[in-house]
Amino acid sequence: ELWCPIISVDDHFLEPPETFVDRVPRADRQRVPHIDTDDAGLPRWVIDDERFELLVHECSVGRPISEWTLAPAKFEEFRPGTYDVHARVADMDINGVYASLNFPSSTWGFAGRRLSLMKDERIALLSLRAYNEWMMEGWCGVYPNRFIPCQLPWLRDPTLAAAEIRRNSEHGFKAVSFSENPELMGLPHIYSDHWDPFFEACQETETVINLHVGSSGTVNRPSSVSPFAVTASLFPMSGIVTIVDWIFAKVPLRFPKLKIALSEAGVSWVPTIIERLNKSYRQIEGLGVRWAPSDPTPTDLLHRNFWFTSIEDPSAFRVLDIIGEERVMLESDYPHPDTSWPDTQVVARTGLSHLEPATIKKLCYENASQLYR
Repeated sequence: ELWCPIISVDDHFLEPPETFVDRVPRADRQRVPHIDTDDAGLPRWVIDDERFELLVHECSVGRPISEWTLAPAKFEEFRPGTYDVHARVADMDINGVYASLNFPSSTWGFAGRRLSLMKDERIALLSLRAYNEWMMEGWCGVYPNRFIPCQLPWLRDPTLAAAEIRRNSEHGFKAVSFSENPELMGLPHIYSDHWDPFFEACQETETVINLHVGSSGTVNRPSSVSPFAVTASLFPMSGIVTIVDWIFAKVPLRFPKLKIALSEAGVSWVPTIIERLNKSYRQIEGLGVRWAPSDPTPTDLLHRNFWFTSIEDPSAFRVLDIIGEERVMLESDYPHPDTSWPDTQVVARTGLSHLEPATIKKLCYENASQLYR
């Protein structure tokens, strides 16, 4: 039953075997990422002579929880909607999802770090451009009204990254998946001016910067023996760390029209961080941060430059007056274990039905439609 149409601002897919090889010169097809199979016929992505299997756990949608394992699998053993765009749209229809923004599979890193940092820089850039071309033509372009094109960035050189943002904007891209903390990948941190050309291009083109949980290649794991249940429970911690760091790095101060979405980080924690930011600002002179009195406060920046995404945050929907109802969007996280598919309508109705219809529409689709144009 359709309760309210939804624009899901965080979904994923398995990239099909032809993603790269169909978009590069024949001479380079064995150097860009490509699929081979092991002796058992299991497909593996070959990247810089390393091999990465497709794991059931990553695309567990449609399977009982007992089958959410780290076992390798063949494409045909996954639900077709994970890698076939026509089947995906059918699964979106089942779920009441009108439009979807898709991130990569974990093979590449959610900000494409494995592509940008390939050994051969020419092949790396060729591969990245091929990926973005496939994203636009092979996925989003097949159903242009049903997908929000989100590119992967070039992480080796911010000036070239900026040029790619401008070029891709002309081709219809609305967003880019960037790292919440590039320093963890051995790249310059966001407190320097290193990334400013990239940020300027995003601001100029209205390209939304999506900061997906784990895009730096790390997630919160407090102990060496902490099970994955701990990591999954702590996903919102990545959002907390990210927004505080980006605010105090003054990225949104330097680029006041920048639009930043915290993908898969949840929403319920936002009131707590607003309180902490207010407290820190009152004590800012003693905390080693120079902040001009005429500048927007950290909380002003949170409400001006950031958007938040929710799979299931029932407590957040009761404090929207603190968070801001124009700043919250929904996601289904298809086809990951966190996904609400095929029950996203039920989850939305359960969490939002106490709200006014105008607010429900904002959270379900209007905020996302406005942000991603």
